[in-house]
Amino acid sequence: MEWRTLLSAKREREGAHKPRSSDLRSEFEKDYHRIIGSASFRRLQDKTQVFPLDKSDFIRTRLTHSLEVSSLGKSLGQNIGENILKYRRNSGFTPHMKEDISHILECAGLIHDIGNPPFGHFGEIAIREWFARNLSRLTFRGHTVEKLLNEQMKQDLLHFEGNAQALRLVTKLHYLVDEHGMNLTYALLNTIIKYPVASTEINEKSGNLKDKKMGYYLADEKIFRNVTAATGAGNNRHPLTYILEAADDLAYKTADIEDAFVKGFISYNTLERELESLERAIPESPFRPLEKLRQLYERGIGKGVSNPESYAVKNWIVSAQGFLISCATFGFTSNYDRIMEGTFCCDLFHGTYGEKLMDLLGDMAYRYVFSSMAIYKMEVSESPILNDLMDKLVHAVLYYDTEEPQDTIDKRVVSFISDNYKNAYKLQAEGKSEEEKLYLRLLLVTDYVCGMTDSYAKRLYQEMNGMF
Repeated sequence: MEWRTLLSAKREREGAHKPRSSDLRSEFEKDYHRIIGSASFRRLQDKTQVFPLDKSDFIRTRLTHSLEVSSLGKSLGQNIGENILKYRRNSGFTPHMKEDISHILECAGLIHDIGNPPFGHFGEIAIREWFARNLSRLTFRGHTVEKLLNEQMKQDLLHFEGNAQALRLVTKLHYLVDEHGMNLTYALLNTIIKYPVASTEINEKSGNLKDKKMGYYLADEKIFRNVTAATGAGNNRHPLTYILEAADDLAYKTADIEDAFVKGFISYNTLERELESLERAIPESPFRPLEKLRQLYERGIGKGVSNPESYAVKNWIVSAQGFLISCATFGFTSNYDRIMEGTFCCDLFHGTYGEKLMDLLGDMAYRYVFSSMAIYKMEVSESPILNDLMDKLVHAVLYYDTEEPQDTIDKRVVSFISDNYKNAYKLQAEGKSEEEKLYLRLLLVTDYVCGMTDSYAKRLYQEMNGMF
C-alpha cells in the first residue's frame, strides 16, 4: 500500500465546479465540517456509551466519547506522521501527508460510532438476537424469510454490526444533496472500515483482528469496492484504521474507569489493589501505574484538596493516557512495514509496555461495571423496548412497497420511518428482485432503529404501547 493512494481525496460524487480560490481547506477539512453539521452527529449526544439514560452531566455519551477519540486520533496521527518523516520510513511521505493523516483521523473519530443503535453495545446484541429468533418464524407470501434470503443477506442480519452501519449511514442514509449521503472522501471512509470482510467471511479464529466482524453489508458492497480500490487497501485494513482503533480503545478503556469511579462502581482502593498485581507483571515498564497513583494521592493531600482519592484517580487517567499514546505510536512505527504490507494482525498495543495495562483496564470495566447488577437491570429494562420496536417495524415493512395490501396499523407504523431512510430504500430497491427488496426492507428497519437516540426509542415504545 502507498500513501499516495491511501490518502485518496476522491468522493462518490465529485464536484461539478472548480473549487473556490477563497476556500483554503483541504478535502479532509471539508469532511470535518460536513460531519459536525449533521443531525446524525448531533444525535450522539443522546446515545449510551456505558450508562443508558444517565441524568448526570459528567458521564460520557457517544458524543463526548467520539470527541475524545477524535482528539486522541489526531494526536496519534501527528506523532506517527512526524516519526515517519524524521526516520525516513517512506521516501514518498511528505509533511503535507502528515497533516492529511491528522485531519482524516480527527474526522474518523467523530463518526466511528455514528451507526450504533440506542443503548450502546447491548443494542447491537439485542438486534442480532432478534433476527436469530425471528428469521425462521417470519413469513412472506407463504415462505419463511430465512429461506427467501441468500446466505450473505441472512448473515448480515445475524451479525448486525454498528461499524457496518456507520459506513451505510454516511454513504447512503444521510440524505442531504443526493443518494451519496455525506459524500465523504474515500480515505476517510476506508479508515472507518475496521473489518474489511463480508458477513460470510467472518473468522474469529483466524488470529487476524480484521476478520473478527463484518465491515459492510451486501447492500453496500459496491461502495466498499469503490473505496478500497481507489485507496489500494483492497481487503487489507487501511493503515489509519489501526490508529483509529487504538484511539478508540484508549479513550473508552480509560474513560470507563473514570466514569465507573464517579458512579461508585470502582473506588480509589479498588484501583490501587488492581494496579499492585499489574506492577509486578511489568517490572521493566517506564510507567509505574501504582507508584503514579500513590504519588498523585499524596500530591492531592499536600494541596489540601477536599477529595484526594478523586484528584488522584482523575489525574492518573490523564497520565495513563499520555503513556498509552506513546505505546500506540511505538506499536505503529515498530510494525510499519507489516502494516503497510497488510500483514499486521494485531492492535497497536500488542507487544508494548501498555498491552497489560490496556488488558487490565478492560477487564476491570467488565468485572466491576458491565457484569454488575445495576447494568444488568438497565439492559433488562431496555430489552423489551428494542424487541417491541423490531416486532412492530418488521411486521409493518414486510409488505411495504409490494402489491399486497397493508393493514391500517402497518401503514401508520411505516409512516413513522424517516423519509431519508425510505428514499434510500427506494433508490437501492430499483430494479431489484423481490428477495433483494425484502432484504432491503429489513435493513430499512435497522436503519431507522439505529438512527434513534436512547430517549426517542424509549418514548416511541411508550407511545406505541399507550403508556402515556
